[in-house]
Amino acid sequence: MIDNISLRGGTARGQRRARRPLAPRIRALVEAYILLAPSLAGFLLFLVAPIFGVAVLSLFDWNLMGAPSFVGLANYRELAADPEVWRAVLNTIYYVLLNIPAQTVLALLLALALNRRMRGGKALRVIFVLPWMAMPVALGVIWTWVFDPRYGAVNQLLGLVGIDGPNWLTDPAWAMPVIASVNIWQYTGYTMLILLAGLQAIPHQLYEAAAIDGTTPVQRFFTITLPLLRPSLFFVLVTNTIGSFQIFDTVFVMTQGGPGGATDVLNFHIYQQGFQLFRSGYASALAMVLFGLILLITAAQFLYFRKRTVYDFS
Repeated sequence: MIDNISLRGGTARGQRRARRPLAPRIRALVEAYILLAPSLAGFLLFLVAPIFGVAVLSLFDWNLMGAPSFVGLANYRELAADPEVWRAVLNTIYYVLLNIPAQTVLALLLALALNRRMRGGKALRVIFVLPWMAMPVALGVIWTWVFDPRYGAVNQLLGLVGIDGPNWLTDPAWAMPVIASVNIWQYTGYTMLILLAGLQAIPHQLYEAAAIDGTTPVQRFFTITLPLLRPSLFFVLVTNTIGSFQIFDTVFVMTQGGPGGATDVLNFHIYQQGFQLFRSGYASALAMVLFGLILLITAAQFLYFRKRTVYDFS
């Protein structure tokens, strides 16, 4: 009897000892969720909930004043047959193709130049990043004057060498490249800063070993710098692409979607439908199209970089 009680007591104590490790883990899990709660609440409140609300609103017809009426997928059917929507999508893609490659290449060249030890290098970094800190609306006003066909600085400089500059913002062939050039000028410094941080994280011993093996600077760039810079490139390409698809401020200030719809990007078209024509349901459907387009491009970037990115430099 005593032996049975002892065995039961020993078994109970063993079970308690086996259960004890769960308590610290549960406590750590609870503490983690408590610390994550503010950020998680913000994520759910300001990102997930608005996306869900827009998705629901896209199924209604609402002018922001009366009672909304359910129309199902009618908004999506209408936008699929609307040539202005497809023009806005193509304009947006055109802008992204103008902006992202030029911005990334220029930022990489600047980062490579500033990664060297040079006098005034820190001051140059600050100068290149300053445009990123400015307000896009204010910059749009300034650049509208710079590209003015009669009094703008660009045509004045071209006139000094005998070139008659075009009407930059009223010419359909030039309006979108001008919009892209303004944003390239503003955001290249920020992209350069991210790439410069990635360059400085690459161990210098790798370059020394490659130089001993007799490799050229070009070979070292393609075999060492570019592969180990892929995490930084992945970050800037994803974030800059998402930002480029959401271009609005510069278009709103400089061209209002003109001339002739040449700069009518998707985000500006959403603004027109929602806040000028008061078709919030249709604008929400357009917003979901933009969201799906960004999601698709971002997923493709993730899939491309997933097996091509090196995070361990050791």
